[in-house]
Amino acid sequence: MTDRNQRLSNDTAALTSSIVTDAPLLEFDFPALLIGVAEYPEGPTGCTVFYFPDGVTGAVDIRGGAPGGLLPHPWSYYDAICFAGGSLYGLEAASGVAAELLAQREYAVSFTTIASVGAAIIYDFSRKNSVYPDKALGRAALRAARSGQFPLGACGAGASATVGKGVRFAYREPAGQGGAFRQLGPTKLAVFTVVNAIGAIVNRQGQVVRGNLNPRTGERHHPLAAVEHRLANPDTPPTPPGNTTITLLATNQRLTHNALQQLGRQVHSAMTQAIQPFHTANDGDTLFTVTTNEVENPALDAMALGLIGSELAWDAVLTSFTPRGP
Repeated sequence: MTDRNQRLSNDTAALTSSIVTDAPLLEFDFPALLIGVAEYPEGPTGCTVFYFPDGVTGAVDIRGGAPGGLLPHPWSYYDAICFAGGSLYGLEAASGVAAELLAQREYAVSFTTIASVGAAIIYDFSRKNSVYPDKALGRAALRAARSGQFPLGACGAGASATVGKGVRFAYREPAGQGGAFRQLGPTKLAVFTVVNAIGAIVNRQGQVVRGNLNPRTGERHHPLAAVEHRLANPDTPPTPPGNTTITLLATNQRLTHNALQQLGRQVHSAMTQAIQPFHTANDGDTLFTVTTNEVENPALDAMALGLIGSELAWDAVLTSFTPRGP
């Protein structure tokens, strides 16, 4: 018989949204971007909302075999982007963001006031319940949105994220959401990611620093060693499905459609250094690239912006398992 905890869901529990206030923070200067993070501790699961009061243009780069989200067009306009746990059920949080924007706009429904909300989700049901980020949680996250702060670690959309399942599922470790920011002259560039990957996290010295952890020996296996282990042990259980890394790259520098799309591809490809393996058939990796179109900076072309963004993405991945606190 299934116990009570396994049946816990949004329909059977009186859930109260919790705004994240106890996580380490990335502090940054990007006034055109507001971020709100809300959770259901009963999961734990949550959503992370990126709100652009003046809107952004964006492109989407999708890799791997199992993506999930609201991706209306490769080249789109967004008021907000919502990252959520709960797999496809978590897309309800994005409808909550849209509903809250409708309310804040005094329920105006002219064509130019309809809210455009992009979304991407991770599968985080390795926990023993079915709680997911819903409409109420999405609304709460948007209402909590503030500028200049991004909570790090196992919180928001990354509350139950894990990494390093390539050797076997039992070798996974908790991860979460990470971020990094840099300003070069007038140009602001930020990367935010939720890491829930089959792959392990690798530092700049090539060492596995999260995931692929043998709980008996305390050893972290390199991804190539994991492949050799599988070859030597054909009875090893198959790699589990339900893995995704979702990322937002945001800049204030004006970029053309093609430059913005290529910037996303460049940074998404570079993330294979930080997460190994990445973009597998069992991952649904998705990266949004957006610009607020506020500044021109001829000294920093799209290729250089991509190089800096790639380093920031690596930094963001490395902060995704920052300890949340007591």
